[in-house]
Amino acid sequence: MKNFLLLVLVPVFALSCTTKTEKKLRAVAEPASQEIKVVNNGNVSFDSYFADKTMRFDFFHSGTAKEEHFAKDQIVSDGIWSGSKVSLLDNLNLGLYFYEVVDKESRILLYSKGFASVFGEWQTTPEAASWGTFNESLRFPWPKKAVSIILMKRDTANIFRMIWTTDVDPASRQVNPADLIHSNRVDIIAYNGPADKKVDIVILGDGYSKSEMEKFRKDASRLSGYLMSAEPFKSRSRDFNIRAIETPAESTGVSKPHHGVFKRTPLSVHYSSFDSERYALTYDNQSVRNIASQVPYDLMVIMINERTYGGGGIYNLYTTVSADNKFAQYIMIHEMGHHIAGLADEYYTSAVSYEAPKITVEPWEPNVTAFPDRTNLKWKDLVESSTPLPTPWNKDIFDKEGYAVQKVRDSLRKAMVPETVMEDLFTRQMAGEDKLFSGEKYRDKVGAFEGADYVTVGMYRSQIDCIMYTRHMVFCKVCRRAIENVIDQLIQ
Repeated sequence: MKNFLLLVLVPVFALSCTTKTEKKLRAVAEPASQEIKVVNNGNVSFDSYFADKTMRFDFFHSGTAKEEHFAKDQIVSDGIWSGSKVSLLDNLNLGLYFYEVVDKESRILLYSKGFASVFGEWQTTPEAASWGTFNESLRFPWPKKAVSIILMKRDTANIFRMIWTTDVDPASRQVNPADLIHSNRVDIIAYNGPADKKVDIVILGDGYSKSEMEKFRKDASRLSGYLMSAEPFKSRSRDFNIRAIETPAESTGVSKPHHGVFKRTPLSVHYSSFDSERYALTYDNQSVRNIASQVPYDLMVIMINERTYGGGGIYNLYTTVSADNKFAQYIMIHEMGHHIAGLADEYYTSAVSYEAPKITVEPWEPNVTAFPDRTNLKWKDLVESSTPLPTPWNKDIFDKEGYAVQKVRDSLRKAMVPETVMEDLFTRQMAGEDKLFSGEKYRDKVGAFEGADYVTVGMYRSQIDCIMYTRHMVFCKVCRRAIENVIDQLIQ
């Protein structure tokens, strides 16, 4: 990563942010006023600095659209360490946020990881006009000695800048090393080796009643199968362990505020997150983390026992998916793209699309670009010399069809039609896309196709089609490579 980092030793740090929901996240940080060098000599010896268990640092992330602040909540044991014991430093440069764990005495960098958060998305919504607070967690190997935690966020140039730092002494009375005593049943769906050598997925369920545990087990197996049927997961299936933890509820289903349905469930998953009807998240971080700590995990999937279309995926947080929807396979794979590799949505003919001013900073997400030239293109090694950049395609025709479908979709949602009506619309949309794509000259080529990341002009994706763009079950070559880079880092 870096040879040293500039720090400010202050309890809180304010940021200015000017964006909106599902838009490119930007932040402006004030310059550091005090410098401290952090030494980076590469990956350290795990056994020299860490015990074989997970420390979970819970904190409150508060603020508005224009500022954010932090406060320590609790520090607890989160089960055995599931990550690599060799690859301790995150070199992928992904995520809106990034944290480092540094030996307090020597200032040696011990561990680092990029991530995104519910707060980071909430901060771009109208709700953030007023103060909000979310509970979040940083997880890392249990240090043997006192460490400093350094939290960073991207600035307007997409460079990570420190926004908060605090110290943790594992010998402190404020640190709880006790493991939770679990009684939930664990179902092993796939086991291929020790946690530190594999990518470990934990599947939780919300809205499954006590009498529906057999359905939960079948759904977990089915959705796991969906994921492992898509490349690159299919070819790398032996690099994964998958476990499901049963969390029975008192009744069936979860809250759907747009439909006037409200429930109290073990994980508090709800649709209508950020007032988006289809966006399903949970803000109950500690309940989710406590249950998941029963098994080692790198990735988390929360299945929703609902037919209503919906889900979500946040980088290095979790994936949510409505298990009974006709397009559950698409939701599972697409949202896992966000969760595992920080992939951007590549569609733009949606309710959240906008025409942005000229983009001068390259997005951090690996699958979209603002610079479609052969010198700066981030996936230029995959482009054939005969493929023009930007790459021509029948965008006007596709856009006309896409916006027409979006208009119908919005009207159907407002009318609260049965889910089958919406599913039929999506099926017809896919058939129309197949017809349009079939005549494209550069259909199978990697290039720079305009229209991506909710932006119709000035942002580009690598191929004409990808599951991050449409509901077809195939990752483009750039997205597939990004996922494999994550897998490679986790299994070292």
